[in-house]
Amino acid sequence: MAGVMLQGTGSDVGKSVLVAGLCRALADRGLRVLPFKPQNMSNNAAVTVDGGEIGRAQALQALAARAEPHTDMNPVLLKPQADHTSQLIVHGRVRGTLGSANFREGRRGLMPEVLESWHRLSARCDLVIVEGAGSPAEINLREGDIANMGFACAAQVPVVLVGDIDRGGVIASLVGTRAVIDPADAAMIRGFIVNKFRGDPALFADGYVAIEARTGWRGFGLVPWLGAVARLPSEDAVILERGPGTDTGRTLVACPMLPRIANFDDLDPLKAEPGVQVVMVPPGRPIPVEAALVVLPGSKATIADLAFLREQGWDIDILAHHRRGGAILGICGGYQMLGRTIADPLGIEGPPGEVAGLGLLDGETVLGPDKALRRVRGTALNASFDGYEMHMGETRHASGTGPFAVLDGGRPDGAVAADGRLMGTYCHGLLASGDLRRALLARIGVQSDAGDHGAIVDAALDELAAGLERHLDIDALLALASGVCA
Repeated sequence: MAGVMLQGTGSDVGKSVLVAGLCRALADRGLRVLPFKPQNMSNNAAVTVDGGEIGRAQALQALAARAEPHTDMNPVLLKPQADHTSQLIVHGRVRGTLGSANFREGRRGLMPEVLESWHRLSARCDLVIVEGAGSPAEINLREGDIANMGFACAAQVPVVLVGDIDRGGVIASLVGTRAVIDPADAAMIRGFIVNKFRGDPALFADGYVAIEARTGWRGFGLVPWLGAVARLPSEDAVILERGPGTDTGRTLVACPMLPRIANFDDLDPLKAEPGVQVVMVPPGRPIPVEAALVVLPGSKATIADLAFLREQGWDIDILAHHRRGGAILGICGGYQMLGRTIADPLGIEGPPGEVAGLGLLDGETVLGPDKALRRVRGTALNASFDGYEMHMGETRHASGTGPFAVLDGGRPDGAVAADGRLMGTYCHGLLASGDLRRALLARIGVQSDAGDHGAIVDAALDELAAGLERHLDIDALLALASGVCA
């Protein structure tokens, strides 16, 4: 089995983007390449061809490899739903929860299932590019690890360590990782990549040599800050903290930053619109009065996020926005919040009970144990779209309420108010459709000509792959990966 694993000196060093770029570069070379992440923690997820869910980053990597996303690409997914609890997804299906009390024990028993996915995936291709999670330097988490060195050692996959020079201290982070990890784990690391470099590469030549000398690892390349990355979906909510300020020259779309926000990449197509400024509203700030559209996003814990929304006073802002004639779009959990009530009789999200929604739509939602996971096609606002459903619960409306969308087979989805300014849907990903996005933006006076967002992402992957071909020794990475089978 041929494979190589990218681990990082920390979170957000660019591992997922590098894996995506390598998948596209190697696919362009004619190789059958597939991505793999043993364990991911993210509320951004995608529905797979086999009817399960995986981290959104692995779905993007599959797209880069020109392959269909499959649950084997991310066998363990943790979706945070409370401060100390995560929903556990194994092979694409909900298996229960993991909390701080049972985290170590719970994940240790998952290694056989991780390896099952690894072996099945490896049998389908020439090469697997593996992404780690967090950092192997978190030695307090080494026991029972399935995400980094635990997997690398079990599967005997060589590791390349990625450091982020943009955040500073890259020499210390790479050399320090070598110093703190177990010697047997260090032996699995065969080289390093320095990522996100700005400026003249010659200025870092001595630093690069110093890392090689102090670690005994070879360097595989110095990757500059690549502009294509900004056009790719972001995996982690940390990126939301870096949003730009408002630009009065463009029409404002506002989205409150809920603590358990999920699948916020739904907004990426709007961010790519030249005439639109998407503002992620942080806690402690009001929703801007100049917003033409407010998007209530998906949530991993709708009731808890609705309570947080009220604590921030955003419910008052949203109701005032609606009275002023502003448009509102609720997606999945955000759609549930727009209704009259949300009931959780079985305690899916917490203590059993029922709470009042925002009351803007007449829907009543009941949460249940079964999770809807399906790809969908449909029509909304007189435009066709492709998307996916990923939710627990059903919403029922009064008989006179019209659906937002009609899915293939005639199944109604969501709701739209008579004035057309208030919309709710369970469908994620629908804004990637150029026609539907144009129809939505026309309702707030914006003319769109950006086209389907998928073409933008695909072009960015091509550009990313070309950049890695220039700045990484991909031939040496291939030789390292093939050495697994030697």
